[in-house]
Amino acid sequence: MSERIRVLVVDDSALMRKLIPAILARDSTIEVVGTAMDGAFALKKIEELQPDVVTLDLEMPRMDGMETLRLIMRRAPLPVVLFSTHSKEGGYATFKALALGAVDFLAKPKDAAAGHLEEIADQLIAKIKVAKRAGRKLPPAIVREDPVPAKKGKRVPLPPRRVIAIGISTGGPNALQYVLSQVPEDFHSTIVVVQHMPEGFTEMFAKRLDECSALEVHEARSGDLLLAGRVLICPGNRHMMVRRMPRGDMAVLSDGPPVNGHRPSADVLFHSVAQEFGLTAVGVLMTGMGDDGAEGLGAIKAAGGMTIAQSEDTCVVSGMPRAAILKGYAHKIIPLDGLGSYFVSQYGAAKDPAEKFVKDGKTEKTEKNEKYERIPVSSQRS
Repeated sequence: MSERIRVLVVDDSALMRKLIPAILARDSTIEVVGTAMDGAFALKKIEELQPDVVTLDLEMPRMDGMETLRLIMRRAPLPVVLFSTHSKEGGYATFKALALGAVDFLAKPKDAAAGHLEEIADQLIAKIKVAKRAGRKLPPAIVREDPVPAKKGKRVPLPPRRVIAIGISTGGPNALQYVLSQVPEDFHSTIVVVQHMPEGFTEMFAKRLDECSALEVHEARSGDLLLAGRVLICPGNRHMMVRRMPRGDMAVLSDGPPVNGHRPSADVLFHSVAQEFGLTAVGVLMTGMGDDGAEGLGAIKAAGGMTIAQSEDTCVVSGMPRAAILKGYAHKIIPLDGLGSYFVSQYGAAKDPAEKFVKDGKTEKTEKNEKYERIPVSSQRS
């Protein structure tokens, strides 16, 4: 029998310090070795108990979760799963904490104060197990200290040279921030992203990415045009597809059933990108648990598009890209620190609308690509 995962629970609520260990006790592979009521106590307990994983509340007296996390990462980095109340302010704090080095997060249910944690028990257990396997794998270069240049204002709406679809999960917020921060404002392709994230967080996530990038980043809405230099993040609990329409290429959201256990699902996005864009599609699978997106990446490859997997050694959790690599669906395997520069060098420059797409040494141009060579009539978000 493998060793049990030693967990320290940090929360200022006495009730939470009883309930969290109780739900974790359901899994025989997890052992709660201690609890702490604030950050100061937590740091002492970490030194004393040497836990494998810490669950951390962000809102605590004396020393809050953010300062606690900074000190954990500075003194003796170990996997931290954020488990805190969801609010607008708390959401921004969550993404700041992920940038500081937390592996993952889970929002407490709205009725957690009444003792209702049943609905998230399995999710918390799963995230703790993933955090233990991931260890402290966030590359130190993930968080940029230098400011991103301010956006120059509204850009001329242009159709994208390529549609780059990204599927990503655990470790995604930091990885996406890192990649997008390397892409300049005059990027001539569009990026559509499925990040496995609960409803209510993706809007704040998009705003944070917008603040950290020279690109225009939004949470997607149905009818949003796919424009050069624009990044659309799929909302939590929705699926996102793309469609080629007379007024422009656009994102379309749906409430279809979960696919691979996920809504949003990378497979749903990738299959639609393959169907609509074929040769001009680019699929990218990045850090994440499970195999969502692997078959969709295969569909993009079959349609003649380019497929990329993040290298396993630079993932927090490598399940998603590994699944595609093992099936032979990835044309290229690129480390995290090389993805941004690859996007810029291959898809960043403007090309003549009559550009012919070269693949395997042959010049090709599909009827669909010819049909839809046009400039969208408007960049307004409906």
